[in-house]
Amino acid sequence: MSALYKASVLVLVFCGFILNTGAQTPTPGPAPVPCESRSNTSCEECLKNVSCLWCEPNKQCTDYPVKSILPPSSVCPLNDARWGVCWVNFLILIITMSVLGGIILIAILVCCFCCCKCERIGNKREDAMAERQNRARKDRQKVRRSEMQMRHDEIRQKYGLAKGSPYTRMEDE
Repeated sequence: MSALYKASVLVLVFCGFILNTGAQTPTPGPAPVPCESRSNTSCEECLKNVSCLWCEPNKQCTDYPVKSILPPSSVCPLNDARWGVCWVNFLILIITMSVLGGIILIAILVCCFCCCKCERIGNKREDAMAERQNRARKDRQKVRRSEMQMRHDEIRQKYGLAKGSPYTRMEDE
């Protein structure tokens, strides 16, 4: 569970970084304004600085706690924390990324299962086709043997070598 939690947190931070880079436009400035000075303004104003975290209920703009992946509840609850963009909170982002990761994992497993099943079906088809070919070959061989036997019997009969019954006695002449 903790490995899944850590993986979802890493995905969360990565997506936050992507959302953050797409949402902000680089503006040249002399020095970044400290996050605390942007408190009691707006979320958009706070999040212009990448290293800032906006806490919705108390309108506080603080530095993102980089030592922990997720901001602790003492700084701001996950449901109220915003980073990168104002319309996504951490809790929804974690849940969404976990669900998407699960769907992707299930899709990969289904694809692997289908590929293995298709391969087995292909092998069964090849086996069935080989069996049909063997049966057809044996049938042709039986027909050829019976035709050959009939020709031999005709030749024996033509020259008087045919036996009426194998149990009859040979007559002396």
